[in-house]
Amino acid sequence: MSERAAKASALGGAAGVLFVATGVAIVLPLAVLGSLAATGVELNPSLVIALSIVLTQGVSFGGVALLYLALRRGGLRVPLRWPTAADLNWMIGGSALALAALIAGWLVVSLVGLDVGEHQIQNIGVDAPEIFLLLIPLSLLLIGPCEELLFRGVVQGRLRQAFGAGAAIGLAAVTFASLHLLALTGPLAARIATVAVLVLPSLVFGLAYERTGNIAVPAVIHGVYNATLLAVSYYAVQTDVAA
Repeated sequence: MSERAAKASALGGAAGVLFVATGVAIVLPLAVLGSLAATGVELNPSLVIALSIVLTQGVSFGGVALLYLALRRGGLRVPLRWPTAADLNWMIGGSALALAALIAGWLVVSLVGLDVGEHQIQNIGVDAPEIFLLLIPLSLLLIGPCEELLFRGVVQGRLRQAFGAGAAIGLAAVTFASLHLLALTGPLAARIATVAVLVLPSLVFGLAYERTGNIAVPAVIHGVYNATLLAVSYYAVQTDVAA
């Protein structure tokens, strides 16, 4: 296969799995939640969020990624092993670096006077702070692992086969951050600014996977990163209520 054909195949494979995963992630929660509502099940915010996470990140992202790997029949491997001492160092340092990258991005956006978009979860959590607490274990056990399996394990891994490590990390990070447009509210310019900031911690996830060769590492980093932001959001809401 020529280099051009290999690159086209890699792009097609990555785009295809993302298209399927995103499509399932949109349709499946609507179908399940709609069916439950039709049967008279009371859908409180906590139940809706929990089911949405399981169906989106778990079944859609994680399930489609596993299906793709199975269909590739060894054409793409996603290494998973018990963490070594070096892996643990990356988990700790990577979690701190991802948060630092996010803070640096927000500071730059603030200094240039740009608005940012709000994640829908933030808006829901203002009225139901317990949502943040519910999402902390889900981030560690489901969101981080399943999103990293899809975006770093499959997308970055497939792109790396044809484009090399640097381009694969960058393309996967931009793709991952861009999908957050679906979950953000506010003017388009503000949502784009938020996506640009989210590329920074995404690069950390990709670099951690490339340097360790263990999908557990970015999964933990991503989970800790999300859990930390959720804990901060919960504290902020509770502080506002107390004030």
